[in-house]
Amino acid sequence: MKNQKSTTKDELFLIKLHQMALATGDAMAEIDRYVIGQAIGQNDKGINTIVKHLAQANFVKKGEGNVLYLTTHGLGLVDALLKDFGLM
Repeated sequence: MKNQKSTTKDELFLIKLHQMALATGDAMAEIDRYVIGQAIGQNDKGINTIVKHLAQANFVKKGEGNVLYLTTHGLGLVDALLKDFGLM
């Protein structure tokens, strides 16, 4: 039986951001942080904390207003996560 790895809220956020960006045709498209938060069931305060940590670690960059996008570093992490979870 294969071990299922658990996903942190930060990882879930990055994966959802990646999915939403890919849906626009651009893996680095700007997406509203609160739309991502709603999609993963997080409140605005939780999303702000997640985004703060991800930005400090250089996985996302903030754009105008509430939008953000994956950095090259963030894309690498998402690729690694998707491989770890067998989704790639």
